[in-house]
Amino acid sequence: MTSPNSTASQDRRAWIMLIVLTMLTVIGMTVVLPVLPFVVLQYLSNENDLAVWVGILEAINGLCAFLIAPSLGRLSDRFGRRPVVIVAAFGAALSMILFGIGGALWILVVARAVQGLTAGDLPALFAYLADITPPEQRAKRFGLLGALSGIGMMIGPALGGMLAAVSLQLPIFLTAAVELVVAILSIFLLPESLKPQNRIGHISVRDLQPFAVFAHAFRRRELRGLMIGFGLLALPFGFFVNNFSVLGYDSIGWGPTEIGLLTALVGVVDIIVQGVLLGVLLPRLGERGVIISGIVAQMIGLAGLALVASLTAQPWLFVVGGLLLAAGQGASQAAMDGAMSNAVGDDEQGWLGGATQSLNAAMNTAAPLIAAALYAGLSHATPYWLGVAIMLVAAVVVGRAHIADAAKPAHAEEAGELVGAASVPAEGPGSATV
Repeated sequence: MTSPNSTASQDRRAWIMLIVLTMLTVIGMTVVLPVLPFVVLQYLSNENDLAVWVGILEAINGLCAFLIAPSLGRLSDRFGRRPVVIVAAFGAALSMILFGIGGALWILVVARAVQGLTAGDLPALFAYLADITPPEQRAKRFGLLGALSGIGMMIGPALGGMLAAVSLQLPIFLTAAVELVVAILSIFLLPESLKPQNRIGHISVRDLQPFAVFAHAFRRRELRGLMIGFGLLALPFGFFVNNFSVLGYDSIGWGPTEIGLLTALVGVVDIIVQGVLLGVLLPRLGERGVIISGIVAQMIGLAGLALVASLTAQPWLFVVGGLLLAAGQGASQAAMDGAMSNAVGDDEQGWLGGATQSLNAAMNTAAPLIAAALYAGLSHATPYWLGVAIMLVAAVVVGRAHIADAAKPAHAEEAGELVGAASVPAEGPGSATV
């Protein structure tokens, strides 16, 4: 029989490893961000095609992740989180090696496909955190993890921008090295978080089909509104992530170094919002209030970027718009992750992580294509104005969604008020198994 002290010690070790792996993964992912468009530009005869090709490459990555994420999430419910994290890290390393070698556009396409097909770290890490965290603390811990990820986001792009001055390929190969470190640490130091009694006994074919997973999630009242809101929020942020380097280059003449420094500043904002403000706002506003506040901030940020693209190419407005968008996204995402995690059983966290990651991947497939088409075909501002409209719809959907604010009752209980259960009852353990 495992003693309470031993269990507590293992949970602390798991939490520390989760922090380390997430930070390293974010550093690896963001080191390469400032240079990606400039790597693609090397293989284009017409630089006007840059936005389109960046969109195509990210859409391929998103499509592959959309197809595989439910499988990886459900496999983590069956066999544990650790194997999925390890495979994802090796896959990311291989994709970056291919991207760095390059030589032709089709090799870049293959590299992004490999990245997408092994993109199981996000649903697995989502489920890992839920495994080791009580329901009433999940939104706060998602926020804390996001803040710590912000440190990685602060380091990665700044480092990538500086290394790009030496060679465009150097940040890419550094990303591959970081992912190999993540894989090795996971093999030797990461404890498995999923207890045997919380593992599912079998996996059905429907568990591996993205559309079947979505249909099941949308049938559940406690998830329907949140999943729709999650998808709506992902689309405009996808416009920004896949297009802001191009917008900075076209509108204000920024290169990899400036883009890298801005992305690093986004990391600083993440640390402040998710590490400090979220802990203050959640007990007062609850998860719904934090999500709505984050949506409003994102709408203002998107409007600012639209103005940069259409009326005034001011660097300060580009910076402020990007930071507001990132701050709002960080706050609303952490609160939404916590609310969704509390809405399902312990044996469904991998399934939920796979479902949300697949939905996010679907939006990431559509977002770069839509952004590229609107940016190149209509105007540079059109994707951002469309994002404002989508955010407004998302605010309405989340406002009507079924959410049990776990953070607010916990705050009330500390004040001596009588409160009920903090989490939303799911349809029963294993209800995602079909």
